[in-house]
Amino acid sequence: MKPNFCSMVELVFATNNLHKFEEIRTITGDTVKILSLSEIGCNEDIPETASTLEGNASQKSRYIFNKFGKNCFADDTGLEVEALNGKPGVYSARYAGPEHDPEKNIVKLLAELKDYSNRKAQFRTVISLILDGKEFFFEGIVKGMILHEKQGDHGFGYDPVFMPDGFYKSFAEMDLVEKNSISHRAKAMETLVRFLKNL
Repeated sequence: MKPNFCSMVELVFATNNLHKFEEIRTITGDTVKILSLSEIGCNEDIPETASTLEGNASQKSRYIFNKFGKNCFADDTGLEVEALNGKPGVYSARYAGPEHDPEKNIVKLLAELKDYSNRKAQFRTVISLILDGKEFFFEGIVKGMILHEKQGDHGFGYDPVFMPDGFYKSFAEMDLVEKNSISHRAKAMETLVRFLKNL
């Protein structure tokens, strides 16, 4: 019987976002050992200048692998709103400006949707995994709608104004366990873990 690759591998998660890191560790549990950037001595901001989610995820994971030689993964997530032709998309975190202010981003989004009855949207996460120099991509999507005002205190980013299909509450009204059972990031990460288990 071959050993479980998942239990042996260590992966660096190339993010400085502690909310994301907490989510990922909750999703993976004991299946994979996830290391933070601080645990490998990386304290710098990683470049994120691509024009697609795939490009940003790849840029971040390649940066860590090339500089530290560690197997790693990185994600990029965008909120894609149908009435806004997929915006804010890859620019979700800096939609209202370079300071990455979630509150300002939400205010801008709600203002732009003020006159639209179509509130359909989706969160899409793309993960770039680099194992021994080879790159693999994984994607997770959750569909829903944009609310007219914020609801809930949990989560981060656009969570207070995003209500996933089949639910009557926002991501910010869910605890981490409930959110991780349906979220875009969880779906992408679960696909990654299944991939590792089959190696």
